[in-house]
Amino acid sequence: MQIFNSLTGRKEEFRTHQPGVVRMYVCGDTVYDFCHIGHARSKVAFDIVRRYLEYRGYQVVFVRNITDIDDKIIKRAAENGETIQSLTERFTRFMHEDYDRLGILPPTHEPKATEHIQGIIDMTQQLIDKGYAYVASNGDVLYSVSKFEGYGQLSGRALEDLRAGARVAVDEAKHDPADFVLWKRAKPGEPFWPSPWGDGRPGWHIECSAMSLDLLGSHFDIHGGGMDLKFPHHENEIAQSCAATGDTFASWWMHNGFVNVDDEKMSKSLGNFFRIRDVLDSGHLRDPEVLRFFLASSQYRGPINYSLVQIEQADAALGRLYTALRDVPLAEAFTPGEATRRFQAAMDDDFNTPDAIAALQTLATEVNRAKGAGDLAAAGALAAELKSLGGVLGLLQLPPEAFLQKAVGASALSDADIERLIAERKAARAARNFKEADRVRQQLSDAGVILEDKPEGTTWRRS
Repeated sequence: MQIFNSLTGRKEEFRTHQPGVVRMYVCGDTVYDFCHIGHARSKVAFDIVRRYLEYRGYQVVFVRNITDIDDKIIKRAAENGETIQSLTERFTRFMHEDYDRLGILPPTHEPKATEHIQGIIDMTQQLIDKGYAYVASNGDVLYSVSKFEGYGQLSGRALEDLRAGARVAVDEAKHDPADFVLWKRAKPGEPFWPSPWGDGRPGWHIECSAMSLDLLGSHFDIHGGGMDLKFPHHENEIAQSCAATGDTFASWWMHNGFVNVDDEKMSKSLGNFFRIRDVLDSGHLRDPEVLRFFLASSQYRGPINYSLVQIEQADAALGRLYTALRDVPLAEAFTPGEATRRFQAAMDDDFNTPDAIAALQTLATEVNRAKGAGDLAAAGALAAELKSLGGVLGLLQLPPEAFLQKAVGASALSDADIERLIAERKAARAARNFKEADRVRQQLSDAGVILEDKPEGTTWRRS
């Protein structure tokens, strides 16, 4: 298995620190607002990574943190006139609802920053003791980037360039413009915890270093997150963790690409910012699995363009896979064939989900061919293989009829309406009133309902 390592800039053969076990940390969310499709892109990508590693036989210890204290949270709670705990618990609940709808597996551990304050204080003290951090004149504890050899290795940014790009109005408490906060001295009215340097709260970067150390140890296998976290967040994590422990920290660094909307980068300022739940409830998706399929249709490292056209294409493509599974009794066991080999080869090549999905589409064609030939035994075995491989990507999790009969948009016809019209059409055909039967069929077609007449009766699905 080859995985692209952002730290080295190349694909490398994947080997775990502990045989048979993958220890993996993925940066989670700051819970003060609803999750958007950029969050969905990252979480689905690493959920697929986790699922495939488990499919390949690894025991995966998957950690995804929650940041439940920072400047944005404090500001939003004050604006709302509510407690920080009330705010963060509510948006943590909303986050779980969104991710559950997308079929994202819960992590093995989901630590909160406020639950690891002592570990953060301990790591900060280690960095002070080793000469990598200092207490500034304003009471903050800052990391001295000049003390860490190799700072900038992940992002490819030279320290001198970072200094040159710093704003003119540099914080006078810093020894170096590039230094960053480990522990923030509390301001009046802010939440705080006692520490050797006075009441305060953790800086953002130190949270992940302390939580990963506590739950995965000083050297683990994979650290993941969005491309936007590479600098400064992940760069600072490396500096903190390696300096504090003297160990390797993460062997592989994985970063997913950005989401564009209609070929423009998604941002609140452009007004093209979409929350997950708004997309799922917009009426444009037959099922949340369509969004998951869309996100999986591009390789995780590259950008992905979100548009209604792309969603419609994803719906149609996923619908073809479900159609292949329709009316086929799944075999209890199957012998993996060429499709499984192609699927594994694609996923072993840095989780190449587009090629993996192509293998599923080829397999669906084989299922349809076997169905057309009347070989239900072969179709059942192929369909079982298709559903099994789809499950590795978190797809094909519904009964085919349940997916295919879901409405897209504001349908004028309910399921009961459709069944009533089908019965009327059946009666018209029995009375040899084919003009009326054709009229009913056209009415259903205009409403986006496709009929399929079979010897055992008429089935339907929404287009």
